[in-house]
Amino acid sequence: MTEVFQQLSDALAATIEAVSPSVVRVEARRRFPATGIVWTRDGIIVTAHHVIERDENIRLGLHSGETVTATLVGRDPTTDLAVLRATTQELVPPVWAEPDGASLRLGHLALALGRPGRSVQATLGMVSVRGGSWRTPAGGHIDHYIQTDMVMYPGFSGGPLVNSTGQVVGLNTSALLRERSLTVPITTIRRVVEVLLAHGKIRRGYLGVSTQAVRLPATLQESVQQETGLLVMTVESNSPAEQGGLLLGDVLVAIEDTPVRHPDDLLTCLSADRIHTAVRVRLVRGGQLQECSIVLGERP
Repeated sequence: MTEVFQQLSDALAATIEAVSPSVVRVEARRRFPATGIVWTRDGIIVTAHHVIERDENIRLGLHSGETVTATLVGRDPTTDLAVLRATTQELVPPVWAEPDGASLRLGHLALALGRPGRSVQATLGMVSVRGGSWRTPAGGHIDHYIQTDMVMYPGFSGGPLVNSTGQVVGLNTSALLRERSLTVPITTIRRVVEVLLAHGKIRRGYLGVSTQAVRLPATLQESVQQETGLLVMTVESNSPAEQGGLLLGDVLVAIEDTPVRHPDDLLTCLSADRIHTAVRVRLVRGGQLQECSIVLGERP
């Protein structure tokens, strides 16, 4: 038993040593520094959006002990991800896990690393939740849901979750759900980073309404083949919704033949590829099914 424990301890220490060069300190807020992960050798860093409280005077603490400056490339509050560009081209990216997430299963042990100070810190825990696709409260799309039983110490947000083979499976954050730390998977990180590097922001469609899920009248449920729709609670002035003729009290049931039963469904329909294009909206007004065409805008 002692030998097995020693082997496990040695393996954990070796994993931390191997990943440490890819973990940086991020100084971009008034209080405790946070953590970032090297994305590319030529200076791209990925971290958590909520730890970047200023767009200028961002500093990074490297594994070598050197401190360098960085600029903000872009951020996505809906997935709590941000991309920085460091003034150095001598960084060491980690080995990222396969994007399907199969390397980390429910019950697997994993390490969370952070560098809120000069040295890397680590904590060990077990994967307690491994779910499917998830929509964040802010409307961001997380490709699959990872939660561990670890206590993330102050400054660990933006740092990596590492599997038993030393591969980074995602980025840890404490800001997506209240009182819970989650891990944003590599598939989501890669998608967001590529868009931010190309455009500096995440483009999203804009309709200009607030909605609430409501049950449809029984006479309509069979014809539209769904039990709920979205009641339009507000219509913003000069928004695409107002210009397209949506009214308070309308109940949205579909956009381009995609049913909208809950607010998350509507967010999914407002994808970047539909910006400045006309979409067909199916709705219930005065108890009757109607259709209208609305040209979506871009979310401010």
